[in-house]
Amino acid sequence: MLRRLLVVGLASAGLALPAAASVSTGPSVAIFYYPWYATPKVDGVWEHWDQNGHRPPTNLYSRFYPANGPYSSSDPAVLSRQMTEIADAGIDEVIVSWWGRGSWEDIRLPSVLAAARRHHLTVALHLEPYDRRSADTVSGDLAYAASLGIRDVYVYQPDDLSIADWTAVRSQSPPGMRLFAGTPRIGFAAAAHFDGFYTYDFVSFGADKFARLCQEAHAAHLLCAPSVGPGFDGRRAGEQPVRDRKSGQTYDALWTAALAADPDVITITSFNEWGEGTQIEPAAAHKGYAAYDGAWGLTGNAADYAYLARTAYWTGRARSAAVRAP
Repeated sequence: MLRRLLVVGLASAGLALPAAASVSTGPSVAIFYYPWYATPKVDGVWEHWDQNGHRPPTNLYSRFYPANGPYSSSDPAVLSRQMTEIADAGIDEVIVSWWGRGSWEDIRLPSVLAAARRHHLTVALHLEPYDRRSADTVSGDLAYAASLGIRDVYVYQPDDLSIADWTAVRSQSPPGMRLFAGTPRIGFAAAAHFDGFYTYDFVSFGADKFARLCQEAHAAHLLCAPSVGPGFDGRRAGEQPVRDRKSGQTYDALWTAALAADPDVITITSFNEWGEGTQIEPAAAHKGYAAYDGAWGLTGNAADYAYLARTAYWTGRARSAAVRAP
């Protein structure tokens, strides 16, 4: 069903769906994913949908409304649908937000791993700044990730720890594990013995900086993983600033610049961070909410899936040996 919708959406925008079996000759593509949503029906409580005083299911903390309504990240059917959408969009890796042992995200991690692997997706951890995160706890986190077969770890706010701390962590990290620092400070990432960097924030560190950052990273023998995204609108979650989607132009401009920067990985912010409005997960027209209508000239059901369809287009371009501007 999703594959058909992507075909319809791309055809409506005058684009061709990349072949599913194409050989990868360009950067891999990873996407930030949030398994932190809860509903009373599945979990006994609302989580995140009710942030900042909102009252779901009609009043959500997002400026957009999910095409399937507010959902639980514990629901196997939801996980299956989401991983199908991610895989069909040509994405290789799911970077799962993780807030330490015993957190909601940790409890759901085995289910996310299983669902992702059924769709031939690899899974990375997004190591968030949980309470009392330290060099010792991070060393344990990396060992835990390795025990689950996770190879890549993206560290948000890595400069909460010192270079000396990271040097100690890396001396104990599991063989073959790659660490990416969420920072534009290439010198810090290199000195702290990270394998690469990513930006996550595409508002402050966007298209105009990608080429310079990748050049600096490669000169320091680091992997470059710039972050692209569709737009930012976290006003209902109490966050600023706003970056308009411009009917898809924001997403296209970031993808174009990221590919031109000779990246090793392209990271997408995000699949489903609804509170900040960076999601590409399908959203439906709903009274009182913004929608994707107008993106690449699409309307209705095709517009709901517009960002997944466009992602399939760009991941195809990423795998092409000859990348050209649209």
